Amino acid sequence: MVDKVKIDIVSDVVCPWCIIGYRNLEKAIEELGIQDQVEIEWQPFELNPDMPLEGENLSAHSARKYGSTPESSAQFRVEMAARGNEVDFSFDYFKEMKIVNTRDCHVLLEYAKEFNLQTELKLRLFSAFFTEHKDVSDREVLVKEAETVGLNLNAVTAQLEDETSALHVQQVESQWQQMGISSVPTVVVNRRNAIAGAQPVEAFKQLLQSAI
Repeated sequence: MVDKVKIDIVSDVVCPWCIIGYRNLEKAIEELGIQDQVEIEWQPFELNPDMPLEGENLSAHSARKYGSTPESSAQFRVEMAARGNEVDFSFDYFKEMKIVNTRDCHVLLEYAKEFNLQTELKLRLFSAFFTEHKDVSDREVLVKEAETVGLNLNAVTAQLEDETSALHVQQVESQWQQMGISSVPTVVVNRRNAIAGAQPVEAFKQLLQSAI
């Protein structure tokens, strides 16, 4: 039995499947009783790296990028709300909701890793975006959310203003893409085995059992 199972979760903050996948992974870990054996690290992936600062209306974005009709978009939101309820997460979609640029989110997530606060911040940002109608591309919002999990205001502000931090995020993203990661969520165990998508609990259990 290995001492630690390293789990990398390649994910974006504005991906609804990422929080559902995480909740199922979390349950798989609990059912296997290996909470003390796993080490989770969130890895950056931007679904829309070229998204302008003003963002894009979610319905318009879905139509442009995925060819969604207003009817299919509405149905998707209903289905996601139901899926969220199954994993104790609230999706509160609203008419003016926007898809936003998430690079600054990933800058802070990389920084939070140094203090073992990465998962707390990630979950905070999921809730801020999907449940609380907050603009997670707004630096003032991000600073407040980072403070909520225990990060220092001045240090967080400095990270956001440091251009090398954003470059680092892009480099890390590129490394994972070069390894063949092209969709989120993707869960990688011990940098060897991987599974993509918001898989059910049993699928994550099988993935984890191969490493313990």
